[in-house]
Amino acid sequence: MTGRDRKLTRLLRIAAFSIGMIFVLLGVLRGEHLEVFAKAVRICLECIGIG
Repeated sequence: MTGRDRKLTRLLRIAAFSIGMIFVLLGVLRGEHLEVFAKAVRICLECIGIG
């Protein structure tokens, strides 16, 4: 890889990470983590036959 390719790769990684963190933060601010947790609990309880 050339120096330019490495810089571009690094920039793309940073951009992808930043966008991902923005989406995670937006989801937390909207309270979606609570919905995901509730669904996970329901699925888990169904798998073991309690729910």
